[in-house]
Amino acid sequence: MLRVGNLQRSIAFYTQVLGMQLLRTSENPEYKYSLAFVGYEGNPAQAEIELTYNWGTESYEMGTAYGHIALGVPDAYAACDKIKAAGGNVTREAGPVKGGTTVIAFVTDPDGYKIELIQRAEGAAGGGLR
Repeated sequence: MLRVGNLQRSIAFYTQVLGMQLLRTSENPEYKYSLAFVGYEGNPAQAEIELTYNWGTESYEMGTAYGHIALGVPDAYAACDKIKAAGGNVTREAGPVKGGTTVIAFVTDPDGYKIELIQRAEGAAGGGLR
């Protein structure tokens, strides 16, 4: 779950920039929060990200416990090109991880959360940016 400062802005980032689907939303007026769940449709065992907007709160401190979300992608280079073309912020271009051969990249969402793109080995299952 990620707390976000603007729910529509975050939904737009995760759907339009990262290619996820908006799976469902809910409102809780009594406790003044809204939820949106995003993920990659078509994967029956998919992971979902819960975006929580607490009404009237526009930003949060990141804290020291949060690291990043990781998404498997077939081609990290192509994913970075697609993200940049959609207006996303690539903060580490695709390339081999230091001291290894796995290709990774990093992007940042509108609230400052880091997302690592990990290029999957040929034929690996899973589903990030296509």
